[in-house]
Amino acid sequence: MTMQLHCFGESGNAYKAALALELAGLDWEPVFVDFFNGATRAPAYRSEINEMGEAPVLVDGAVKISQSGVIQMYVTEKSGKFGGATPAEAREVMRWVFWDNHKLSSQAGMTRFLMNFLPEDKRPAPVIQFMEGRLKAAYEVLNSHLAGRDWIVGQDLTNADLSCCAYLYYPEPFGFDRADWPHIDAWLSRISEQPGWKHPYDLMPGNPSDRA
Repeated sequence: MTMQLHCFGESGNAYKAALALELAGLDWEPVFVDFFNGATRAPAYRSEINEMGEAPVLVDGAVKISQSGVIQMYVTEKSGKFGGATPAEAREVMRWVFWDNHKLSSQAGMTRFLMNFLPEDKRPAPVIQFMEGRLKAAYEVLNSHLAGRDWIVGQDLTNADLSCCAYLYYPEPFGFDRADWPHIDAWLSRISEQPGWKHPYDLMPGNPSDRA
């Protein structure tokens, strides 16, 4: 049975799940969530898809899962990929996934939204400046960790990489320039060279140009 991922292209969190599914070679298809027209706030979405009113959501038969990190865990269970080679590595993978969710993706997602998806006259400059400072600190942590290594954990691509990389491929400005972070830049290139890799706007429906 083909799994369905409720998602939209602008969502870095949805991209984490979609990229894991794609690179694992699992049978899945995207289901477009019209986030910018309020789809996740609709009563039907909350009652039938996700009570939290969020995307992504993975549906695999009777199994329904939300939260990108949990979907990535499910991909690992189904495919045997991306979970780490040992129990110690598996714990380290989860440590970086939690770090990303709290320190990197949450900041990047908010900053990108404020800078690009709000009307220009409603963009709060002091908040954006503050968020960019927090993001710089996160980039420094990741860039330093990647010095002298190919992957965040162990010798292979894991969910740690697939979680931390997700927002960093988007073209919209949010205080990140690959050229400023050489170890992150090289790591992003390694990920995008993986067989089956696709940019978020190619992997999932939904693109800012659709609303231009």
